[in-house]
Formats: sequence, C-alpha cells, structure tokens
Amino acid sequence: MSLFDLKALNATLVQLEEDKNIPRAKIIDAIEQALAAAYKKDYGKKGQIIRAGFNAENGDVEFNQVKIVVDDTIVRPELTDTEKTAKELTNETEGIVAEDTDERIQFNSEHHIYIDDAKKIKADVVLEEELIFPLESHEDFGRIAAQTAKQVIIQRIREAEKQSIIEEFADRQGDIVSGIVQKVERGTAFIDINGVNGIMPREEQIPGEFYQTGQRMKAYLYLVEETPRGVNLRLSRSHPRFIEVLFALESPEVASATVEIKAIAREAGSRSKIAVWSNDENIDPIGACVGQKGIRVATVMSELGGEKIDIIPWSDDPAELVAAALAPAKVIDIEVDENERYAKIQVADDQLSLAIGKGGQNVRLAAKLTGWKIDIAGIEGEGSKEKEDGESVPVEEATDTEETTEEVVEEKVAEVVEVAEE
Repeated sequence: MSLFDLKALNATLVQLEEDKNIPRAKIIDAIEQALAAAYKKDYGKKGQIIRAGFNAENGDVEFNQVKIVVDDTIVRPELTDTEKTAKELTNETEGIVAEDTDERIQFNSEHHIYIDDAKKIKADVVLEEELIFPLESHEDFGRIAAQTAKQVIIQRIREAEKQSIIEEFADRQGDIVSGIVQKVERGTAFIDINGVNGIMPREEQIPGEFYQTGQRMKAYLYLVEETPRGVNLRLSRSHPRFIEVLFALESPEVASATVEIKAIAREAGSRSKIAVWSNDENIDPIGACVGQKGIRVATVMSELGGEKIDIIPWSDDPAELVAAALAPAKVIDIEVDENERYAKIQVADDQLSLAIGKGGQNVRLAAKLTGWKIDIAGIEGEGSKEKEDGESVPVEEATDTEETTEEVVEEKVAEVVEVAEE
C-alpha cells in the first residue's frame, strides 16, 4: 500500500540529514511510529501492540499486530465481561478498591498469547517472545488519524534533532565554540552555533563589550542544556576557564598538558592572574604561555579585548606562591599561618601601591588565585635603585593613580617577557 509521494519524501529525508544532522533511520522510525499510532486510533483495539513497516524505496506500508508469548506464571486468567462488570460495581458500592496481592499482570487476548497456542504457530517459540500477525491495510485513515500521524512525526523529528545536537555538543562542553550573533535582547546575546541556539546572559559577558548582529565571536561552552523547546548552548566569555582554553589553542605545551594552568583568578575585561606549572623540567611554563616576543599571550589578550594577564609560576610552597601572586610587586618578607591560610606581607614603601593595585585589584586577585587571606604592609625607608655609577638613590613613591600604576605594571610585564625569552 503506497501512501507517500516518494520524490517529495526522499527530498525531505535528504534535507533533514543535511540541515538538521538527523539520520535517515531515525526519520523512518518516526514515520513508522506515527503510522502505527494513526492505525490504532482508527482501527485498533484496547491493549493492542501495532507496528508499521515503511519501505522508503517504494513507499509501501504494512501493519502488524504483536503478541507476547506467556503462561500462567506471567499472567492471570482474563476476566469475562460479567466478572469485569461485577468487579466494577463492587468497587463503586463499597467505595474502596480491594488490595491486589497477585503480582501477575492480567491476560489480554489482544496483547498476549498462551505458549500452547503459540507453539501451534511456531514450534520452537519461547516465553516472552514476540509473535507477529499481519493486519488488514487501510488507506483511509481519516482526518483525526492523519493529524495524529503528523503530530507524532513532528514530535519524533524534534526528539531526534534534540538527541543529535546533544550528541554533537556533549563532548564539546568545556571547550571554545565559534558562532554568529543573531540578536541581543535585554542584555542577553543569542548566538547561532552551526544552527543551534547559543545563549550568553549579561553576567557571562565581558564588561564593556558590545555585540552586533552578524558579528562572529568565540565563547566558552559551559553547559549543554536540554529544554522542552529544544537544546540551548550556555555560553560565557567571562568564565575563568575561557582563558585556559584560549591558551591551549595558542600553546602546544598547554594543549598537551606538558604545561598546566594550576589556578586562575579573573576580573573579566580588566585583569587576570594565572599560575602555571611544567611537568617537564626542560620547559619553562611562563615562556610557553608568553611565547616568542610575547605573541601567545598577546593573542589571548587581544581576544579578551585587551584584558591584562599576569602569568606567575605555581609552587606547592604557600609562601612562594603568595609572594609570586603579588607580582609585579616585589615581596621583602612574608609570614604564613597555614592553619588559617593567612599571609602577612612586607614590601618596600614604593611597592605598596603596586602590591595593592588600583582599587585593591592586585591583592584581591592574588587572594583569589591562592585562596589565602593576604595582609600587606610597607616598610618605611625601603625602596631604592642603583644608578650606573653605583650611587643609591630613593625611588619616587608610586601613587595610586591609574597612569603611574599602569606604567609600572607595563615595565614589570616587559621584564617578565624578557626573562621568558632568555
């Protein structure tokens, strides 16, 4: 029985495979389930298991009834119409339903077949095997049945599409994806990722960034979310791990885990600190991240809109780690209380504002990076540098203005890059 325009159907199957990445087999299965549901609605009986077989080559459809092979250990005898009526009247009159302690299911002739009868059809049949019985074909399903078929097909296609998306992006969770901005609505950016909807709320965006329709961007995929309306990809550009994955793209040593980023502290759009460690003593972890002439770190900073990145060496010694985390400030002395995870730092007077940072940012990031409470004090009279002729002169006290702080930071970052290159 041919019910379909094969040319149109095959064109649809090809389009679904190419555009929605849904395998042809899943669409055929959806069609078969829809036809079975439609047939049962118009011609089926209560308890029947009906399956449809659809041949995509010639458009023919056949319908079969499935019966499960059972015996008295699996089912209870089927109630007669008189017994069913009496049971219903008793329950209504008494207002209660008697507790049923028999765990066997009720025999239904449309659903089950006793094994003795089944052996007459198939000699080697076993319990709980399925037997197939052909059903009469009907071309006229009716308006309601046709609507049912359409709804089931749409539902199955959506489910198949959703599963296909989940399978595609499940392995990419925790990675960077690239997409095109579709729209920005009430601060939330909606981004198309290969035909899948990506959502980036305002709190996951880098402060100060503005997105335009049609703009291509990279973002960190932190969650693949299944909803009744489909699959959403939750994206972020402010997530700390966004920096880690960006460095993995730029540095083969980070990508291969030869160099590990042990900790990240980030204030998106402004400044970040990362602590790095090398599993190979012959590889400098800072140099691997900075790159020749600073090209690697510069590329990451450019992707983040110029966000400054301090790269420090990781250490299992808390004192060394906390001291390094305060870079570019130089620590003179440090006292640590490991029980309280508290560090008392002393720096030269001229380094105090640098250690604290504008608005306390440097020490705040250092505390986030290490997980330690940090208290900084300046030592009066400390802070000098040598002239070329050997004379010692005091360094001018660093003010807390943006201009002076930025100049010192840039100088220290340049020093780090030079050391890394050496």
